[in-house]
Amino acid sequence: MTMPHHALEIVLTRPLAPAELRDAARVLTLAANHDTTRLMTLVPAKTPGRAAHRLRHRLAARLPTDVITTHYPDTGGQVLLNLDFPPTVHATIRRAAQEAGQSPELFVQLALHRALAQHAGDEVDRLDRALQQLLASTTAAHLLAAVGHALTRTPGAAPA
Repeated sequence: MTMPHHALEIVLTRPLAPAELRDAARVLTLAANHDTTRLMTLVPAKTPGRAAHRLRHRLAARLPTDVITTHYPDTGGQVLLNLDFPPTVHATIRRAAQEAGQSPELFVQLALHRALAQHAGDEVDRLDRALQQLLASTTAAHLLAAVGHALTRTPGAAPA
């Protein structure tokens, strides 16, 4: 039976020098974005969590890794985050999780969910305010036509 491969994205704390990328690529096949702050790779492992752990272990001394994520969501729509906190941050999280009666993993997961929900709510509020300003100076029909036009344009295509 073949081991499944998991597509992982590595977010770096800074762009890599060409020599650093070459050194890391000797250990694992990597694809870099234009400014070498994000890398992609495939890692064989039974689970995405094991793949992320294996990747962090293999590249820890070679790359300034900030976050490792699964590139594709799982069947529940979730993306795995593999974070390596400094000891002081990890201790703070552990204490706060203990006070909340949660594991550190669940504590961080719930905090991220709350932050993402807050961000989504803020974005909805911002868009609502912008729409109200637009509607103050035009009709709903004109605004809807402009939105439809903007959404159907293909970037880079010649005008019709």
